[in-house]
Amino acid sequence: MSINRYLDFITHEKKYSAHTCAAYEKNLNDFSDFCASHFELYNIEYVDYSQIRTWIISLVEKKNTNRTVNRKISVLRSYYKFLIRTEAITLSPLKLHRPLKVSKKVNVPFSTDEVDRLLNSDLFSKDYEGVLQKTIITLLYYTGIRRQELIDLKVNSVDFETNTIRVLGKRNKERMIPLLHEAVAVLKTYLCYKKELSLALPNCFFCSTSGSKLSEGFVYQTVNHYFSMVSTKVKKSPHMLRHSFATHLLNNGADLNSVKELLGHESVAATQVYTHSSLKRIQEIYVKAHPRGKKE
Repeated sequence: MSINRYLDFITHEKKYSAHTCAAYEKNLNDFSDFCASHFELYNIEYVDYSQIRTWIISLVEKKNTNRTVNRKISVLRSYYKFLIRTEAITLSPLKLHRPLKVSKKVNVPFSTDEVDRLLNSDLFSKDYEGVLQKTIITLLYYTGIRRQELIDLKVNSVDFETNTIRVLGKRNKERMIPLLHEAVAVLKTYLCYKKELSLALPNCFFCSTSGSKLSEGFVYQTVNHYFSMVSTKVKKSPHMLRHSFATHLLNNGADLNSVKELLGHESVAATQVYTHSSLKRIQEIYVKAHPRGKKE
């Protein structure tokens, strides 16, 4: 079946993460079920745009946001491109489709003051879980790594001689990220506590209190819980720490290409989403640096 071949392609050739592959599979199966129930069409290779449009309307009627609908259609678009590539079809039914309009979301990063107040606080307990939670937040902010990259971090990926970590990112692309001395100290303290966990997985850098691999939910809840104590921001997630990492670097003069490499982005365009948060800082630098600006 073409769906299975496509999933095999994105898993083994494109090397998408297990989480992404599962989401794509669900999306395609949902669309396949819709076509079967509404049109008695049991092979989505042969749909036309009118049938896809009916699905889009049903998604909107179910209160899916335009952004969510566009994401689902993006999966279909990728699937039909694969079918063209493998010569299963000659023309994509989405060739003339235009994405639904979405309003640009501006996610406000945590301020340096909010991060400082949390990391310098006594909010974390002194037991293993408290040290683990503080280390999670510290590493996310000091390195800008993704939640899944943190979960998958191996013990041998942290080098205390060079003060760097080796991260395996999207598409299995590896990158090195330097560590500041403060982060190194937190990591070393955490490892001392981890030694007391008799059931801890030997290769995983981070383990839950039961010794198992961390869950995505635990990492999210950790960030959300602690930042709720120091911030009134609406969105308090691991990604917002990544956002804050990038924004604070740019605010302090880091160039875009360097931040791109640290984040593991494939293009500068992906990194530019963070530059809007730095505009105020850029304006301040501009006024101070420009010869005519000094007169203001």
